[in-house]
Amino acid sequence: MHVPLWLALLAVGYLGIKLIRPPWWLVAVFLLGGFLLADSFLASAIDTVIK
Repeated sequence: MHVPLWLALLAVGYLGIKLIRPPWWLVAVFLLGGFLLADSFLASAIDTVIK
């Protein structure tokens, strides 16, 4: 069975919000920060560290 990545991330995000109940501003900061970081020059350095 193949599950698209966006569906898996959506399910994990939904369960995380329902079970852990972080404040919405924190969720927004993480999403915006990740989006901005992925487009910065640090993205290649983070990719190298992760791999």
